[in-house]
Amino acid sequence: MTTFIALLRGINVSGQKKIKMADLRVKLEKLGFISVRTYIQSGNIIFQYKINDIVALQDLIKKEIIDQFGYDVPVLVFTVEMLSSIYKKNPFIERLKSGEIEEKKMFFTILQDTPDIAVVKELMSNSYEEEYMIVDRTVYMFAVNGYGKTKLNNNFFERKLKTIATTRNLKTMNKLLELSSLG
Repeated sequence: MTTFIALLRGINVSGQKKIKMADLRVKLEKLGFISVRTYIQSGNIIFQYKINDIVALQDLIKKEIIDQFGYDVPVLVFTVEMLSSIYKKNPFIERLKSGEIEEKKMFFTILQDTPDIAVVKELMSNSYEEEYMIVDRTVYMFAVNGYGKTKLNNNFFERKLKTIATTRNLKTMNKLLELSSLG
């Protein structure tokens, strides 16, 4: 059976869209999700399921959250292989390994859709304090002053790239890959 990772966008942030992960785990298990685990309260779910249709899984989780908690929450689902590929394509990996970039300042904004190449080129032509690269459906960003101070946040990339996105830091990506390999 395939192991999946679901990333929920915008829950339990500043008191908005509160969902207890323990409650969500129970609801998903009742739907037939297997080995459901969560990591921290920001909407990271690792699970197995009998079907391998990622879009159907996204829709199923989204519908369950609406039905049970009353929130319309974007949901992105990946296989372990997909998330591992995102991690390995990080253009900053060598700079991280050398210590040139602090791990706590590395972020992954994962996009629901591949952005239009013309929009990416236009965005990349602008100068910002942060360093970032857009590869396929991921914005890899080194937030020089930390994520809390950047203007290049999740909302910025959603607006500019015209797609749903969710952002995770390097520590969370590492933990999700570690936890998903245990399944």
